This record gives sequence, C-alpha cells and structure tokens, in this order.
Amino acid sequence: MKNACSTFAPEQLSADMDTDDIHGRDANDRSGLRTPVLSIICVNWNSMQYLVDCLESAYSNPPDASFEIIVVDNASTEGGADSLIERFPLVRLIQSDRNLGFAAANNLGFRHSSGEYILLLNPDTVVIGSALTLMLNGFCTHPDAGIVGCKLLNSDGSISTTSIQKFPTILNQMFTAEWLRLRLPSFSLWNIAPLFSENHSPVKVEVIPGACLMLKRKAFESAGLLTEDYFMYAEDIDINFKVRKHGFSSYYVGDAQIIHHGGRSSDQQPLSQWSTVMMQRAMLRYFRINHGVLYAAAYRAMMGLSASVRLFLLYVLLPIGKKHRIKWAIAKWRVILRWALGLERTETN
Repeated sequence: MKNACSTFAPEQLSADMDTDDIHGRDANDRSGLRTPVLSIICVNWNSMQYLVDCLESAYSNPPDASFEIIVVDNASTEGGADSLIERFPLVRLIQSDRNLGFAAANNLGFRHSSGEYILLLNPDTVVIGSALTLMLNGFCTHPDAGIVGCKLLNSDGSISTTSIQKFPTILNQMFTAEWLRLRLPSFSLWNIAPLFSENHSPVKVEVIPGACLMLKRKAFESAGLLTEDYFMYAEDIDINFKVRKHGFSSYYVGDAQIIHHGGRSSDQQPLSQWSTVMMQRAMLRYFRINHGVLYAAAYRAMMGLSASVRLFLLYVLLPIGKKHRIKWAIAKWRVILRWALGLERTETN
C-alpha cells in the first residue's frame, strides 16, 4: 500500500497525480487507478443538507494526495440518497436498513475502504483550505502518530474547546465546565492550552474527538476498530485509548481548521434529554470497559453528587445571572441527577 509521505509534499501536488486522483476517483474504479492514500468516511443520519455542504467542502479543498469518500447512511428517513449520488458520482454510498449507531456504521465504512489513512468526518463539518493535507503531514513528521486531529471551529468561528481532550476521569468529569476551561486552559484536568498556542508543529495530546479524526490504517486495525458497544458518544475517546495501548500516539495540528456546526456552544441550542442521558451512559460504559465495574459505579455516584451541588449553585444564581443560560444548565443537570439516581430512562436502556 502506498506511503503517504512519499506521495505528497506539503502544499504541493505530487507530480505523478492527475486531476481525477485529486477529486476522489474511487479506489475500485474500473479504470484501475492506484489505491487512494486517504479514505474519508461520513456517517449520515437525517443530515443530508449538512452532508452535501461537507462533501462540497472536501472536493473544493482536497488533500494533496489521492482520496476516496465513503458515505454510510444509517437508515435515514429524510431520503435524498439518489440526488446525493447524482451530485457526487464518485462517492461510494452504503445504505444500511437500520440505524447501526456511529461506531458500527464507521466500521462498516472502513471495511469498504482501502486508504492507508482513514478520516472519520462528521457530516456537519466543513473542510477549510489545506486542513486535510496538514493533517496527513502530521503522520509524516511523527512516525508514532496513530491519530491526528485539527482545530474545530464553532459555527460562529470561535474555537471549540472540545478540539482536544484529556482521557476522562471521575475528577475531570465532575469539575469540567466551559467557563472554567476558557479561564484556566492550562489546568491539568483538561489542558486545552494548545488550542490557543502559536505553535505551528503537531502537539501530542490524549484525545482527538470523533467529529474529525484521522487514523493510520495500521493503528486502527491494531486497536480492533471502534468498539461497537457504544451506540453513540465515547467511542472516539475509547479508540484514542486503544490506539495508545498499542503503542501509537494522538496529535493535534492547530494549523488545520475545520468548522463543526455541532460544536457550537451547547447553551445556544435546545437541550436534548435523550442525548444527555446517552452521553452519561456512554461514559459509564467507557469506565466499565477500561477501568472496571467499581470505578464506573463510583463515577455514577460522584456525577450525582456533582449534579446536586451544581443545581444548588445554579438556583442561587438564577435571580442575578443570565437566566437563559442558567435555566439551560439547570435542565441539563436535573437530567444528569435523575440518571445518576436511576430515574431517567431511554429507549435503549
């Protein structure tokens, strides 16, 4: 399989590459083109308009290497698959007859891919400039890299503080808060300081989020792909953890930027009780798988305590603070408290 580092140079197209290569001719195209360097996998569930914008941005800002795009549709009910192929005839579309969840759908897309590098890319993202090339270059300059990520921007252009993360612990899950992360970016519980650094070199981090997560194929296979016990959430944290256990590292490339519409400040969008519970359940499963049953039980209990304390403080602040944000936070932490007490159920419980 082709080595990306010998295929392209930063900001320069490889001399032996033609226009069809750059615009994503499928690796299995009957014309016999070479295996692509990069396979981009997008999992869609009722996000067709976002997906169209995402694909347009990828074709408008291609990597300096051959690539293919694979879309896995998770039994979307909104339709539009036929028009998608008409608009992007080089996209390989895989249609599932049921919603497999994020992890299983990405694994399905991977099994149909052939690139030496794999990009798991959310449909609600927009590729900016040379982001894909810069991320690929991260593997060239750091041979131990198994995962490379970029700077995620919210819809308003602000930096998403989820662009890099620490591995979850009970402490950082109890005390993390957006306003704290922004005021104390270097604090050891989250350490998002690289997001605001002028350093132009890749930085080794613990977790690259799944919205835009590029993997070395060898590392992904060594780690056993995404753990399908996760329906959604935490599978990205888990794959970073597994890749590290197999001797690879995760790197953040701050010069590479991608817009992530889903990353907009959470208090600016309606609270989803279902997704809040699913997030907690996914984190509980992560702790159970990677740290044992007792640690997971302690996490649930301590999140209940954290929710109780936060709710008390939020109600105290309600008369004098920004009511919209405080009411949103109250609704969120009430759901988490009910989940910790075993009172909040979902269809998948």
